[in-house]
Amino acid sequence: MTLKTLLLIIFSFLAGVLFSFLIKFQKEKITLEKEKTALKEKEIALKKKERHFFEKKEEIEKEFAEKERDLKEKEKEILEKKKQILEKERKLQEKEKEIERKLEEIAGLKKEEAKEKIFAEIEKEYQKEILEWSLKLEKEKEEKYLKRAREILVSAMQRLALPVVQETSTTNYFLPNAEFRGKIIGKEGRNIRTFERLTGVELILDEETPELVIISCFDPVRREIAKIALDKLIKDGRIQPAKIEEKVKEAEKEIEEEIKRAGEEALTQLGIVGIDPNLVKILGRLKFRTSFGQNVLQHSLEVAFLAQMIASEIGADQKVAKIAGLFHDIGKAIDHQVEGSHVQIGMKILEKFGIDKKIISAMKSHHGEFPPESIEAVIVQIADQISGARPGARKETAQEYIKRLEDLEKIALSFHGVEKAFAVEGGRELRVLVKANEVDDFEAQKIAKEIARRIEEEVKYPGVIKVQVIREFRVIEYAK
Repeated sequence: MTLKTLLLIIFSFLAGVLFSFLIKFQKEKITLEKEKTALKEKEIALKKKERHFFEKKEEIEKEFAEKERDLKEKEKEILEKKKQILEKERKLQEKEKEIERKLEEIAGLKKEEAKEKIFAEIEKEYQKEILEWSLKLEKEKEEKYLKRAREILVSAMQRLALPVVQETSTTNYFLPNAEFRGKIIGKEGRNIRTFERLTGVELILDEETPELVIISCFDPVRREIAKIALDKLIKDGRIQPAKIEEKVKEAEKEIEEEIKRAGEEALTQLGIVGIDPNLVKILGRLKFRTSFGQNVLQHSLEVAFLAQMIASEIGADQKVAKIAGLFHDIGKAIDHQVEGSHVQIGMKILEKFGIDKKIISAMKSHHGEFPPESIEAVIVQIADQISGARPGARKETAQEYIKRLEDLEKIALSFHGVEKAFAVEGGRELRVLVKANEVDDFEAQKIAKEIARRIEEEVKYPGVIKVQVIREFRVIEYAK
């Protein structure tokens, strides 16, 4: 192949490439022209729309200006008519006064005197009808409100489903076997006497059922401490005075934890937060208090739930009603330690922990000791009565029995030198522990007589109550 032929081939190839490039360029040019044309068309359309928009805007502004002008004209007309009406009203009042003056001159009576005379005659003539109508309206109103009140109360009572538990004054404890019976009694009854002295309960050992130990005491806290301590002693196996004292202290610590847990659980059930931990502990103590045989913490939860439901039905403050319901009996947690009614004590407790004044106001009226200051106070009062009136909720005889035992202990504790006092044997015996370094044997006899005399004067009780004053003197020495 010659050079000329090779060059010819290369030239032909380059010419073909150039030609294809020109064709491609031409196509892109045509595409760009089309896009340019389309953009111009869009620009023209946008300008038309813009022009149309401005025309519409001018029309709206023109129409608005016309309406504004019409409104101003109407406002002017109204003001003018108002002036005319006021002027006519003034003239009418003047004419009315003139007519009244003329009538007073003719009748010889003033307007007020004439009005009173007419009303007196009408009242005299229609007195019976007015009274009947008033009574009818009052009866209809009362029936209407009573019906609505019943609906609200029934609704709240149906929605509340809390258990009703009757508290008793004894707790049964079963021993693993009869051998522990002798250990509990101890040599010459030393162990059982120490246990009863430290816990304030009475242990009853049945001859027919050797494994059964009945823990008797009106105070549920003492019974629970005694039960826990007894359980610990049985598990340990070593039952002696020193070990009994150790286990009783451990049981008391566990009860403190249980009290705290009970208070926290109550607040969790109601969804209440932000309460001081010390107030929570006081609330938890209500788990071990009873009122007419009804557990006070359970009763407080019932009142809180009922108060919240009733408040939601009538549009009152649910939060205030709920918290006031929960804390309405908080004073019962420490009422044996402080003077005053449980309501007054409860108010002081809540004030100390910075509880809202609305809540304190709502809780203090539940026994009528203070007049209700808000609708929430009335709601708490109603909820308290509903909870106490539920079938099986309360047992008045049990409350009277417990109160009698509490009164016996209070009388004994009021004397100088008394360290502890326990009402046992179902209230037929009062055991009083005196401080040996402050009270001698003669003083102990005097205290026993004085306590018996005060019981006769202040307490109502069946049968005879034995007052036993115990003066124990301990001497401890160590051999080294």
